[in-house]
Amino acid sequence: MQVFSKVAEHRSFARAAEQLDLPRATVTSAVQQLETQLGVRLLQRTTRRVSLTEEGVSYLERCQRVLEELAEAEHLFSTRVQPQGVVRLDLPERLGRFSVIPALPEFLARHPGLQLRLSTSDRFVDPVGEGIDCVVRVGTLRDSSLVARRVGTLEQINLASCAYLERHGRPRSPDDLADHWAVNYFSSRTGRDLDWEYEQDGEVRSLKLRSRVSVSNSDAYLACCVAGLGLIQAPRDGVRELLDTGVLEEVLPRWRPQALPVSVIYAHHRHLSPRVRCFVEWVSEVLAAALARA
Repeated sequence: MQVFSKVAEHRSFARAAEQLDLPRATVTSAVQQLETQLGVRLLQRTTRRVSLTEEGVSYLERCQRVLEELAEAEHLFSTRVQPQGVVRLDLPERLGRFSVIPALPEFLARHPGLQLRLSTSDRFVDPVGEGIDCVVRVGTLRDSSLVARRVGTLEQINLASCAYLERHGRPRSPDDLADHWAVNYFSSRTGRDLDWEYEQDGEVRSLKLRSRVSVSNSDAYLACCVAGLGLIQAPRDGVRELLDTGVLEEVLPRWRPQALPVSVIYAHHRHLSPRVRCFVEWVSEVLAAALARA
């Protein structure tokens, strides 16, 4: 597994042999024996390159997890050993860009044995099914099979661009929304457009607004609003600069949507390994501090 993983990492038998300090013939033989044992081809070889087959991609993911667990088991009772291995995480795009990624150099300097495999997206992520160790999620968590550590909330406001307001006028109450356009946000999980929501007299109410554009990405959502395509609802913290420069304006301030909970989540049924635990603790502190300042 170690030999195969190294060949897959470098896409080269020669480089893998050099890294492992083994003869190239030994590396080639080890991969061939593994393929024979599994009954599938893991690597495609040509004179110029080595690439993973579809089966190789799947097997590599499992190999890496097994090797990481083995490394952790070897250091299980040593308090002096730093956490080792790869932490796979998924962050919402804007929280990742503005709050977590700028603080990563300090975290990696503190934990030199860790590597991060980071994806940023606004889609629904299945940590167990996709092999992701830690997910930061904005919104209500409905999956009871996951552990969620709430780290704060994001205040939301209603927004429109100056160009949109000049063209369509300013809504003064929720009753005016029937005459306005919205940029809709659709769930990556269900494909359904999310309703426009607001609080009134302690109740959460929802409306379906007419729209010509639906998106599933926060950057696209904001860009559509700036382009004057309709009203949106978004966290205030992510649009402060656009508000300060007058590109966007808040509308309907008395009828804001509820604040969104922000949670760090991970799989319930797996023991939290040292490498994941130290990242969960760190990212929870970073996000809690950032949200408290927002």
